[in-house]
Amino acid sequence: MSRQLKLETHLTIEELEKGYRRAVDGRERSHWQMIWLLAQGKSTAEVAHTTGYSVPWVRTIVHRYNAQGAVALSDTRHTNPGRGHLLNAEQEARLKALLYQAEADEEPWTGIQVASWMSQEVGRRLNPARGWDILHRWGFTRKGPRPRHIKADLQAQSAFKKT
Repeated sequence: MSRQLKLETHLTIEELEKGYRRAVDGRERSHWQMIWLLAQGKSTAEVAHTTGYSVPWVRTIVHRYNAQGAVALSDTRHTNPGRGHLLNAEQEARLKALLYQAEADEEPWTGIQVASWMSQEVGRRLNPARGWDILHRWGFTRKGPRPRHIKADLQAQSAFKKT
């Protein structure tokens, strides 16, 4: 049997219930419910079973609540800015200038070339897919013709097209 976690008395049981009832976000509502049920004397295992979360996650939410209070029960994914860009603004400007110049010279770069340039700038090896991500994000597209099958009958294809 799981031992009961100690909750700090930031809010009363009634206030916890109101927070649970008022929560619009599903994940936030589950966090309020976990603390509310624990405040009523339920064990960690019972709360995990009732809410559908694991016992370690219930403990994590309790530790956050004890440290920060009701603010910790919100869904923190909404305020997470994510990981920053690999290149700073000056490096991005130089790369864009190089890409536009290469496009004007009719020698557009591939994702592998962009990733190689970025690797030199950042000082570590990057996956070639990062180069394609940059090209795609900035709206650069593949400029080569679509491949054609060697055995394709061009006369039959042109006859098939709508006029």
